[in-house]
Amino acid sequence: MAVPIMQAVRVGAYVVKQHLKRRQRYPLVLMLEPLFRCNLACAGCGKIDYPAPILNQRLTVQECLDADTECGAPVIAVAGGEPLLHKEMPEIIEKLLARRKYVYLCTNALLLEKKLDDYKPNPFFSWDVHLDGDQETHDASVCQDGVYDRAVAAIRKAKERGFRVSINCTVFDGAKPERLAKFFDDVMAMGVDGIMTAPGYAYERAPDQAHFLNRQKTKQLFRDVFRLGKGKKWRFTQSPLFLNFLAGNETYHCTPWGKPLRNVFGWQKPCYLLGEGYAATFKELMEDTAWEQYGTGNYEKCADCMVHSGYESSAVIDAVKRPLHILKVALRGPQTEGEMAPEISLENQRPATYNYTEHVDSRMKEIAAKKAATRKVVVNEPAE
Repeated sequence: MAVPIMQAVRVGAYVVKQHLKRRQRYPLVLMLEPLFRCNLACAGCGKIDYPAPILNQRLTVQECLDADTECGAPVIAVAGGEPLLHKEMPEIIEKLLARRKYVYLCTNALLLEKKLDDYKPNPFFSWDVHLDGDQETHDASVCQDGVYDRAVAAIRKAKERGFRVSINCTVFDGAKPERLAKFFDDVMAMGVDGIMTAPGYAYERAPDQAHFLNRQKTKQLFRDVFRLGKGKKWRFTQSPLFLNFLAGNETYHCTPWGKPLRNVFGWQKPCYLLGEGYAATFKELMEDTAWEQYGTGNYEKCADCMVHSGYESSAVIDAVKRPLHILKVALRGPQTEGEMAPEISLENQRPATYNYTEHVDSRMKEIAAKKAATRKVVVNEPAE
């Protein structure tokens, strides 16, 4: 089992508790993004296209802890950018683990071997290494040769040190089922504890706009891959129902509040993938976001999305409602033959709006104002 049994039990108990309280919306995973800066410039990434003053911003240790306190989710995924560029990351992780939160530290692994001594194996902690496929595929995806080999070497070193390690595999148009299945075989042979996979989200700021999968291609690709994986012991860190969804067998609506994001701008509306606005507090995010305006069928930018940040929570909630269904899928694996589940109609979706410039301009003004205030304090300080 890719997810430790105690983690599965605790998260399951947390979900049942929310249902008993009749809470309509609640978080499952806190997506914590302490910085945007990265040491790669991947063609399919829309997370790093900001001016240098914004890329230089960092959440403080206290801001990260406050985000956890506000949100209260049992699992925290620390992403970026590249989190290992944050000088206070070891302290952030140590203090989150002291709160007995399950923490996944996402990394491209370029700095992993160098930073390993700053962390200790812990049953609540796992490295989550970005690998989009075999050597040729991954190096092309991250636009730099040699990254795959360095990541694999770091994975092996981390496993030797006793860490839990999973991989995060984003799939793009043009992926071949046989090649992806072989890659899953290879990472299992490396000894990784689990695989997280999903199609890439079509970030509007991503340099490569030609290789994002639409929903129909996503479903067929994963059906083909899972068919090749029948009888193999691939371990996924995701719900069996989410994998069944990827293969076209579930009609889920997005649950964007299930994985709320806190970054240097604030609490991002409506989800990890879309920056349509920002809330100052988690309470404001949950209560003031117009959730009904987002998701496949509601908004043009969400039309082809099948990413775990929106749909994994839908699958987990469904598992609580239909325990026999998840048991069946867990035992048999995702369905790879037969008719697919009905697709959500896009007929009434609203057109996309674009707010990137507005958010950047606002943040740049805030940064400039803070710098001006700091200079004023320094100038006015009395000489000793």
